[in-house]
Amino acid sequence: MFEQRIAPPADSSQLLARATALAGLTLAELATQLQRPLPADLRRNKGVIGQYLELALGADGGARPEPDFAHLGIELKTIPIGADGQPLETTYVCTAPLSGIAGERWQTSLLKRKLSQVLWLPIEGQRQIPLAQRRIGQGFLWQMNPHWEQQLRADYEELMELLALGQLDRLHARHGQWLQLRPKAANSRVRTAATDADGLPVTINPRGFYLRKAFTATLLASHLQR
Repeated sequence: MFEQRIAPPADSSQLLARATALAGLTLAELATQLQRPLPADLRRNKGVIGQYLELALGADGGARPEPDFAHLGIELKTIPIGADGQPLETTYVCTAPLSGIAGERWQTSLLKRKLSQVLWLPIEGQRQIPLAQRRIGQGFLWQMNPHWEQQLRADYEELMELLALGQLDRLHARHGQWLQLRPKAANSRVRTAATDADGLPVTINPRGFYLRKAFTATLLASHLQR
């Protein structure tokens, strides 16, 4: 299969210019530019939109535990939006550590690295719009300021404390104001090692950090007010 490789952007300005050039394109037009096939829907291809956008923008992070544009320290995140411009779902950020938690700190966490700078790309997400006809919106760069860092750090530390104490039965999606911890796996049969409240090894479904819809809705509103 042909795969067009685009050089990583030299800086954040070039990255934003590339994102601006994609604004207004349908996903079918994006796939044509990349000479890649587009599935009829996302039921078995949930990550295809992000993969194609990474390819089009020159992301170099790959599967490594780094931001998508590792040399710039910028993560790429899409926001499926409805007709009212509001986010339709939460935003997955990264997996949560379930073992060796004692050494985990916010300042050195993968979560902080992923959220320090983000290129947000809104995408039409209404189910009634065929995947090929959904359009890419205007992307915008966001940098975590001290206000957001304080709140995200508080959520992170609350969730990590529950994990460190083995309070697995208390970990629910309602914890955290902006950030939540939820199962993250292809299916319920996927298991990973963890520790329960008695310090005993157990296996549970992998967990991931997600940003609540209220968080991305706030960012979208701030962007539109500029």
